[in-house]
Amino acid sequence: MTIIITGGAGFIGSNFIFHMMKSHPEYRIVCLDKLTYAGNLHTLQPLMESPNFRFVKLDICDREGVNQLIAEEQPDIVVNFAAESHVGRSIENPELFLQTNVIGTSVLLDACRKYGTRFHQVSTDEVYGDMPLNSSDLFTETSPLRPSSPYSASKAGADLLVLAYHRTYGLPVTISLCSNNYGPYQFPEKFIPLMINNALQGKNLPVYGDGKNVRDWLYVEDHAKAIDMVQEQGRLFETYNIGGHNEKQNIEILHIILDTLQEMLPEGDPRKELVSDKLITYVEDRKGHDRRYAIAPDKIRSEI
Repeated sequence: MTIIITGGAGFIGSNFIFHMMKSHPEYRIVCLDKLTYAGNLHTLQPLMESPNFRFVKLDICDREGVNQLIAEEQPDIVVNFAAESHVGRSIENPELFLQTNVIGTSVLLDACRKYGTRFHQVSTDEVYGDMPLNSSDLFTETSPLRPSSPYSASKAGADLLVLAYHRTYGLPVTISLCSNNYGPYQFPEKFIPLMINNALQGKNLPVYGDGKNVRDWLYVEDHAKAIDMVQEQGRLFETYNIGGHNEKQNIEILHIILDTLQEMLPEGDPRKELVSDKLITYVEDRKGHDRRYAIAPDKIRSEI
């Protein structure tokens, strides 16, 4: 089997590639990545000499390049991780997110339709919008899409486009929507690595609003395994939530980080004195900041 993985030099994509190379050593893995600021080719360096791995620097909006690559490789499936994903950046420059996340997805879908290739879209729980903090409800795969930011709106648009290509053209597709990921190779602008790095350097720990926004945290390798299971065992034309049932307030996560660093750092390490909750700085809340994400992973558990 040959799999093209777009955005494979990014955080989640690279973890997925490592998982696939380990779990399916007989597969051919082709990584397509534009190598923007969030893509790190060094992460994939251990795989570069593998005969079953190929890296191609390419923008998913490059229609000619995408068509040429799929014609060359004749993949069984394209798994699309490629996306602009930072909410704050989407507020500053929405057009970039629409270009990559919507137009880029359409380019991939057109190429898959041309060559009869299955397509899997990796999406986010943010497309559902937010859930009230005092609610016991969870978002399911049938919940309406109510995105709050240009980022989540662009992902929702891409997801709907994937479903439309199935309905209109009969393209074999699946979609997965994940909760907040954490783990190796995450870009340092994201919440957990940012707080770890800042704490170790004695820098301020900026927390939006009151810090009580809730996210469901999912370890990235668990996410990779779940996508593997969806492409191996999932039903075509279905959408699957991938969550961890691990809801925490942002301020809770920050205190866990500080407590863990204090436990890990040995006595005498000068950084131990720097790590303190006195570094916590509450800053102006982000525009349109969702209060709570909460998805039900019951469907993927019962089916897969």
